[in-house]
Amino acid sequence: MARVKRSVGARKKRRKVLAQASGYWGTKHSSYKRAKEQVQRSLRYAYRDRRVRKRDFRRLWIARINAAARENGLTYSELMHGLRLAGVELDRKILAELATHEPEAFAALAARARTARASEPVGA
Repeated sequence: MARVKRSVGARKKRRKVLAQASGYWGTKHSSYKRAKEQVQRSLRYAYRDRRVRKRDFRRLWIARINAAARENGLTYSELMHGLRLAGVELDRKILAELATHEPEAFAALAARARTARASEPVGA
């Protein structure tokens, strides 16, 4: 069986890594060895931070909803419980958008949550 000469494949692999490393500082964008190390690290960060981004956005939405709920005389947990009792099925992303861009609509939802909590049977 003939031996495999790697020049084409190896060059292609190196070119791909150096293309991914374009824009990195120092030798990380030109030296294959340094570029490969940095690209591997960068891909690890990207994988991790795709999950972290979801957490960060949820925290941001909750903070915005809480601030708007307190302006309407409720806490975050009271608002969410009232909305659940009222049968309002809006997720936190939409509630945060309403809180920042449509305060009147959010105030109406807060009032609806307040009435739903008031009509809840005691001890339930």
